Amino acid sequence: MELVRRKRREPADDVISRLCEWPDADDEVARRSMMLLFAGHETTVAQIGLGAALLLADHDRWRALADDPGLVDGAVEEVLRAAPAGATTGVPRYARTAFELGGAAVKAGDLVPLDTDAANHDPATFERPGTFDATRRGPGHLSFGHGARYCIGAPLARIELRTAFSQLIQKFPDMRLAVPVERLRPRTGQLTGGLVELPVTW
Repeated sequence: MELVRRKRREPADDVISRLCEWPDADDEVARRSMMLLFAGHETTVAQIGLGAALLLADHDRWRALADDPGLVDGAVEEVLRAAPAGATTGVPRYARTAFELGGAAVKAGDLVPLDTDAANHDPATFERPGTFDATRRGPGHLSFGHGARYCIGAPLARIELRTAFSQLIQKFPDMRLAVPVERLRPRTGQLTGGLVELPVTW
């Protein structure tokens, strides 16, 4: 709210100043700004860390991308599909009607976290789901949702991830994890998940 008030007084060439040009109340501008920060930045930052950890967990995987930049697009899709289990907290939805699923009763209004990690590792859909394969073809992952709830920011997220990984791999082809992958700690208590830190060396 303080930032919105400052931008109203001293507009600049930035997104929040542009939002302040609309006749919305300060709290609405603040809400939209927070959503942009969360959806357009925080999620991608978490995914870059998770993806780098996944790629660096096997140095041959990292080197293959350095040797063949044409694999980066496929690697990004595989990073989105194969993020480490437990690194994300699922997609929160609320049941509109009562139903039963797998023997569990769900009441209308209940919070139902959708586990996209489980869906993206379903062996009925993905051949060898536990194996990272930058050349994987076939059904797409559900990391951005599906249908009417498909993430509107998916194209931007893909551009950000492709840019980050192609540049990172090109500039640091010999990058390695500085700790065993088992010592990487997931960030808990946040919807975006991610890692607490990612120590590397090169």
